[in-house]
Amino acid sequence: MKFLCIACDEPMKLEESTPPADGAGFTATFRCPACGQGVAMLTNPWETEVVGSLGVKLANGRESRCPMGSMIAGSRPAVAADEGVAWTAGALARLERIPEMVRPMAREGIERYAKNAGRGVVDEALLEEARAVFAS
Repeated sequence: MKFLCIACDEPMKLEESTPPADGAGFTATFRCPACGQGVAMLTNPWETEVVGSLGVKLANGRESRCPMGSMIAGSRPAVAADEGVAWTAGALARLERIPEMVRPMAREGIERYAKNAGRGVVDEALLEEARAVFAS
């Protein structure tokens, strides 16, 4: 991925980056070497995982847990669903409406959210809670 200066059509150079804390996004600033125009990028935790899954070395050196890595980069086998979290029929039906390419990543994130919330069952109410948290 490259950022191009709109005014100069020149690739911007990385000026500064802040490594992600565990479970957080990262920030980076870029500057055009020709005109000095700057741009900043802020990623959320999911975007950080996706970038890491594509084989990009994350700033803190940690490996991405995103299952898209195996689908896109072929770096490792797909992550199996967590056996410790059950899903209701309604929640599974909603999961099936998520685009197939990102469904494994969504499932992993929802199951992680459920475990962190001390819940052993993913139901539609939990999906709404997780959606509100992930959207913020």
